[in-house]
Formats: sequence, C-alpha cells, structure tokens
Amino acid sequence: MAPKFEWWAKGNNRKGTPVVVKMENPNNWSMVELESPSEQDFLVEGRREKSRNKNARQLTWVLLLKAHRAAGCLTSLGSALIALGTAVRRRIIAGRTDSEISSSSSQANTKSKPRLFYSCLKVFLCLSLMLLAFETAAYFKGWHFETPKLQLQFIFAVSPFGSKGFFDWVYTHWVMLRVGYLAPPLQFLANACIVLFLIQSLDRLILCLGCFWIRFKKIKPVPKASISDLETGENGCFLPMVLVQIPMCNEKEVYQQSIAAVCNLDWPKTKILIQVLDDSDDPITQSLIKEEVHKWQKGGARIVYRHRVNREGYKAGNLKSAMNCSYVKDYEFVAIFDADFQPLPDFLKKTIPHFKDNEELGLVQARWSFVNKEENLLTRLQNINLAFHFEVEQQVNSVFLNFFGFNGTAGVWRIKALEDSGGWLERTTVEDMDIAVRAHLHGWKFIFLNDVECICELPESYEAYRKQQHRWHSGPMQLFRLCLPAVIKSKISIAKKFNLIFLFFLLRKLILPFYSFTLFCIILPMTMFVPEAELPAWVVCYIPATMSFLNILPAPKSFPFIVPYLLFENTMSVTKFNAMVSGLFQLGSAYEWVVTKKSGRSSEGDLAGLVENQEGKKTKHQRGVSAPETDAEKKAQKTSKKKKKHNRIYVKELSLAFLLLTAATRSLLSAQGIHFYFLLFQGISFLLVGLDLIGEQVE
Repeated sequence: MAPKFEWWAKGNNRKGTPVVVKMENPNNWSMVELESPSEQDFLVEGRREKSRNKNARQLTWVLLLKAHRAAGCLTSLGSALIALGTAVRRRIIAGRTDSEISSSSSQANTKSKPRLFYSCLKVFLCLSLMLLAFETAAYFKGWHFETPKLQLQFIFAVSPFGSKGFFDWVYTHWVMLRVGYLAPPLQFLANACIVLFLIQSLDRLILCLGCFWIRFKKIKPVPKASISDLETGENGCFLPMVLVQIPMCNEKEVYQQSIAAVCNLDWPKTKILIQVLDDSDDPITQSLIKEEVHKWQKGGARIVYRHRVNREGYKAGNLKSAMNCSYVKDYEFVAIFDADFQPLPDFLKKTIPHFKDNEELGLVQARWSFVNKEENLLTRLQNINLAFHFEVEQQVNSVFLNFFGFNGTAGVWRIKALEDSGGWLERTTVEDMDIAVRAHLHGWKFIFLNDVECICELPESYEAYRKQQHRWHSGPMQLFRLCLPAVIKSKISIAKKFNLIFLFFLLRKLILPFYSFTLFCIILPMTMFVPEAELPAWVVCYIPATMSFLNILPAPKSFPFIVPYLLFENTMSVTKFNAMVSGLFQLGSAYEWVVTKKSGRSSEGDLAGLVENQEGKKTKHQRGVSAPETDAEKKAQKTSKKKKKHNRIYVKELSLAFLLLTAATRSLLSAQGIHFYFLLFQGISFLLVGLDLIGEQVE
C-alpha cells in the first residue's frame, strides 16, 4: 500500500491549509489541498504560528518530491539523447544520399535532375562557416556591440587603417562592404518578402473568416433530389448512369480494398460500371489485380479490367484512354477514386443528387479522411495541412466562387463537362488541376461537400511525402505557364481572372513557397552575418505563430503539435521551392511522376460494415482481408520480403541544417534572443529531416 503523509488538525476546529500527499513511487506523487485557511487563523497568534510550522513541513515534502522527480526527468532526458545519437549514427552508416540512389537507378530521367539548387546551398553554407570563424575572432577582440553604428565608431576610433595589423584592416573593410553594398539589397529583399508574407497572411485570415461565416450561417449545398428519393424511386427517379474509374499503377498494397469498396457502392447494378485502369508494369501485380476483378465479376459486380502496355501520359493518359471506350457514351457521370481510396456505400447517393436540375454543375468534390492520421508525427502534421485545405480553402472557394482545384480523386464529374473542356491532357503532372481550370474557363460550376468523406491514407515515410509534394508544387507552375494565355483571353469576368491568376496560382502556388524558403532559410541566417539588415521579431515569431494557429483550427486535436508544425512547414519549403522553380522553368525534375507509396491500411469500422453487407460471400472479397492463396500472391509476398530498404540522407536539408545552426551560433555573439531560438530549433528540425528521422522508420 502506498505510504501517505497527512497533516491536519483533529476535530472540527482544524485550521491552516490541510494537504494530503500521496506517493506510490518516487516518480508518481500527487498533492491535494483539502481546505483553505479561514479568517480565524489570522486572529490568534499561536494558531498562526502553528499553521506556519505545518505549512513549512508540507512545503519541505513537496520540494523534496519535486526535486526527486526533476532528477528522474534529467535521467530520462539523458537516455533519450543517447537514443537519438544512436539513431543518428545508424542513419549515417546505413543511409544513402539522393545522389547515390540516383546513380544506382537505371531510369534515364534521373540524369536530368538539376544540381544548381544544391550547389547554391553549399556556397551559402561554406560562406556562413567562414564568416562565423571571422566574426568569432572579431568578437574576442571586443568589436561587437548592440548596433552596427557603434561597431563602426569603435573600429574607426580604435583601429584606423593599417594601425592594428592585417586582421584589423580586413575586418574594417568587411564592415564597410557590409554597410555599403551587402546590407541594402539584403534589406530590400527582406522587406519584399515581408510584404509578400503579410499579403499571404491576409489571404489566409480572409479564408478563415469565410470559413467561420459558413459555420455561423450553417451554409451547406442542398441537393434537389434527396437520398430518400433515390431509394424509393420518387421525385422523377433520378438514377443516372454512372461510370466509376479506379486508376492504379503497381499498387498491390491497396488494390483489394479499393476494388471492394467501389463494388459495394449502393447504386442500381444496371446503372453502374466500374473500370479498373491498371498501368502496372509489374507482371505479378497485374495478375493479382486481374484475379481480384474476376472474383468480383463472378460475384455479380459490373466491373471490367483495362491494362495499358504503354504508360504514356501517366494518370492523365490512363483516364483519357478509358474515356475513349465506345460504351462511355451511355453514361452521364464519372466518379474517380485513386487506388488507396475507400468510398462508403452511400457515396453516390450523397453526391449525384446535386446534379439534378443543375445543368451548370460540372463537378462535385468530396472531402478526404485519413485512416492513419495518428500513425506518426509526419502523418499528424500532414493531417493539419489537409484539414485546413478541405475545411477552409476548398469549402470557402466553393461557396463564394463556385471554383476550386479538383483533388484528382473522390469526385464526380459530369462527362459533358469533361468533353466540353477538352478532356484529359497529358501536358502536366497535375491533370486534375488542369481539367478544373479549363472547365472553369468554360463556365462550369463546382460544389465541395465537406460532410461527405472518402477514406484514404497518408504517406508514412518522408521519402514518399517529399516526392508527392514535389509533384504537387511543380505541376501548378507548369500549368500556369501553359494556361495563362487562355485565362487572359477567356470570357470570364475580371474578378474571376484576378482570382485565378493572382490568388490561385501566384499567391498560393508561387509566392508562398518562395517567401517561406527565402525569408526563413536564407535571409534570416544571412542577417546574422550582416546585422545592418534586420528582421523584426514579429516577422520571425508572432506572425508565423498566428498563422500556424489559424492553420491548426480545423484540426483542434493537433494543438499540441503547433510548434513542430511551424518548424516542419519551414523545413518542407526547401522541397516546395525547388519544385516550384523546376515547374516554372521546365527543368527535368518537373516531369517526374512517382506513385506515392502506400501501406494498405484499412478502417476497421468500414471493414465490419462491408462484411455485414456481404453476408454469405467469402471474406477474401472484403476490403484488405484477401488471403494469399494463388501462386502470384505467394510470389509477391516472397519478393516483398527479399526487398531491402534503405534510409536516405537528404543533403539539401542537411546543408540548410548546418547553415541555420551556424547562424544560430553567430546570433549568440550578438545576443539576439528570439532569432537565436528560432534558428536553433529550425536547424534541429532540418537536421532530423535530413537524417530521415521523421515518419516511417525502416530498419
């Protein structure tokens, strides 16, 4: 039984501050105050003195227990640092850099990757290290004061040219060069980025206010045909022909659950056709998907399997090829789901009714929900971003503008809108955004349904997430170059043109990654070595913290991760900036298409629902529970076991980590408080990401 230490007076006349301290073990104790002191305690001197003695003993116990607990925390912190050091050592020994992986790859397009970005980072790093050594020597000479003017006064008063030796002469000219030539352009660039930062923050604030207004007024798209009308066949019997497409490529982890989910859609069997569009170049994966389709065909589902020998155009080419089938003309709508998406059975009943008596409506987009959003820190941070994207950006643009970027999946298109807009084009890696922009220019309207969710999964490794973000940020810049003339010449209103050009493309796709990387990863560390150019504390701390707070509002459970989120977003600005430049200037990496790695996770609740809906059927047809009975499935399992995985070392992130940590060390010399802490923690976050210590850990 845990020992108890109790202090209180006996009887009903007990005074003072009675406290019970319970200690089950040295690291687990609690203190409960039973009663506050009464006024009588301060009237009698004897009682007051006695109360003081009791309180002193109580305070002594509490302080001893807190000291013991603090010692335990220090011990655990030391073990945590040792574990982190071991993990870093293992990464450095077993990891491979991007250049090593690229050289060992047989793909031809990896040779065209630009190395200029990495070379510039190395130049900045070498320069910062040299300046750090230079400034450290000057610091020990006593040449650092709070302002640059005092530095100049001190140098010119004490150390005129040539009188104190070569180092004094070099440092004097360095300060003059700094003041006359380096600080003005650096300050101008910093001010420009601050202006862009404020504009983007204002846009983010307006979006949040719009979302608040939607919630306050309970604005929600209301279909003219309800679900009950579809079930009873009343109100004109709006049961159109629907084509469902599942494009996939070498995604053997998720093909079963996606096919099972689509085959369980609650829609008349005679009015739905499912196309499994397989671009896999792996024969084993092809056979697995084909066998799964045959299983569902035998079960009565209207499903067909299509395979392309040539992957030309990637996903856009796959969808374009499928839409060229002769039987597509019999269908009015097409629903698209990526291979890891698992729509609920009532998905079509919640989306299709919005098209009734609304001939201008071209797209109905549903929201994504994630089965693995709490898997690791990386998925939690992704969930914050995507929750804001759907809850705020997509919903506000849908309600007030009738336009937003198609997310490429979990949406239903009117086939006439696709054909009127020119169909799927293979000119960019963001075919979904491309078709959405062209449909908007032709006058079609969009609706986003925030209350209709489609289950999918988030990338669990940094490598997969990095490649996904590269495609998502290089493609829009490709598209902007291609569609800008069409936007200018289109017949839409000037307000819609302004929204499309400035807000949709420039502000949210180009300016955001530009200032995030330039301001926080380049300008801020450079101001440590050129102190005549300054960044105010509100730019470094307060505005970013406020914007992160607004971003995290749609995902309130993620509030404990607000600081890691802020640091990680700045860390990802390297990838986004590199992708933006690649897409804008049509560099080699802009045309890369890498399928995001999936783990094949399923929702247990949805699995139970499918089993209940499919009584009497074999469980191997259900979502993600097929047993590997065929030779192809057994061979695939053996192949996956033999495949050796490597952790990567990301040289760009590591270069920036050392650049920021060098700048943090320099900021210590000038005692810049908030700048030092930001640079220190931002440098640590770059270091963790550069060593692949975030997300899925591969042994």
